Amino acid sequence: MTDLHIDIVGTGPIPLVVLHGWAMHGGVMSPLVDALKDRCTIHVVDLPGHGYSRNCPLPLEPSTSAAAIAAATPPAMWLGWSMGGLIALTAALEIPQQVLGLAMLCATPKFVRDESWPYGSDATQVRHLATDLETDYHATLERFMALEAMGSPDPRAELRHLRTLVFARGEPDLRVLQEGIRILEDGDCRAALLDLAMPSAWIAGRRDRLVPPMAMQWSAGQCGGSFTEIEHAGHAPFFGHVDALAEALQPLLAQTQERLAQDTAP
Repeated sequence: MTDLHIDIVGTGPIPLVVLHGWAMHGGVMSPLVDALKDRCTIHVVDLPGHGYSRNCPLPLEPSTSAAAIAAATPPAMWLGWSMGGLIALTAALEIPQQVLGLAMLCATPKFVRDESWPYGSDATQVRHLATDLETDYHATLERFMALEAMGSPDPRAELRHLRTLVFARGEPDLRVLQEGIRILEDGDCRAALLDLAMPSAWIAGRRDRLVPPMAMQWSAGQCGGSFTEIEHAGHAPFFGHVDALAEALQPLLAQTQERLAQDTAP
């Protein structure tokens, strides 16, 4: 199989594209997909090199990935979790006619911290992940999953869950894991936030140790989006907090449905 794999779930009137994070696959988003499938028709993407798209030859590079996903899906609301948020944000900026609304879930326009950006992850930690991929692939994924689970009310249980899910569709391709690390290291869309043309929702987990909620609050302020912080959630709010997450998405879903009605009105 060489094509991008996209599952279509639900029959609701609102089209929704869902993008997972680094080293994962679309299946990890199933709690959220189940919560929204009555209201939405959901296009659940396995990003290039991940899950059932493991043999997809496309690079993970955000513009390339966004264009390929847009070519395979109708105009829709896009939701990106973690690294998937950078791809969703790129689509919103570069192909705005395809993105009716943008939901950024524990996702940020710039992942690493530097002198100009106090709200990022430690750059040294990200570089270590890149180096360690070469020498101990499985241990590196294990460490990253542990970082994702940090802040959860039950991090051990969440780590077990992630560990079970991550390889459920086969191992991700080492090539795109390395590409993903470079995206996390180098990606910076902060300046472009002022150009966002569609409504957006920025949803954070208060206990997230990878993407500080302040990063998302700042970003929402830049583009006039809404900001919601889920009180007891970590980096993956769809585990254990899916009802709060679905509630936080309702205003953007309503805006998307209204925009669809306007676009189809005679």
